Amino acid sequence: MLTDLPNLLTLFRIASIPVLLLLLACHTGATDVAAFCIYVLACLTDYFDGALARRRCQHSELGRMMDPIADKLLVGALLMDLAGLGRLPCFSLYAAIAIMLREILVSGLREYMASHGAKLPSTRLAKWKTALQMIALGFLVLGAQGAAVFNVAGNFVEKTGAGLLWLSVIPTLVSGWGYLREAFIRMKG
Repeated sequence: MLTDLPNLLTLFRIASIPVLLLLLACHTGATDVAAFCIYVLACLTDYFDGALARRRCQHSELGRMMDPIADKLLVGALLMDLAGLGRLPCFSLYAAIAIMLREILVSGLREYMASHGAKLPSTRLAKWKTALQMIALGFLVLGAQGAAVFNVAGNFVEKTGAGLLWLSVIPTLVSGWGYLREAFIRMKG
């Protein structure tokens, strides 16, 4: 049901996106810190919605569908926003492109499989991929100006975010390849 706490947490993750984009567009130390705090809360809902659904036996098809969509919306919107604002350092735009292409491919594969009565369940590697992307984005959302509020070197924060984003490309592509291979096996058999 839509009003179950796990689904409300997922909806919070989606609802936080326009607020995050607005705060990032202001691009001051204070707004970057506020965006970082909201982003951390949104990321925590990704863990707690699933944990609560399991603990309370509130599994639903709606929740199963909304959770990965909320993740993709959050990651995709932030990647596009940060790219548009010129806040993806060290050629990280190309990592963002690889991530977005994989997400579109996997979403298409899932849609195709569903139209044929089959499912393409999430893998543990895909969950690690999402976690790594979210950590990288946390650094990039905080950025140099947000880091300065905490007297942390902005260059360190931005390069750490960029490095983690590039590192996340490895499980992104490996898990994407696994989904593609699994879909082809199911299509043949």
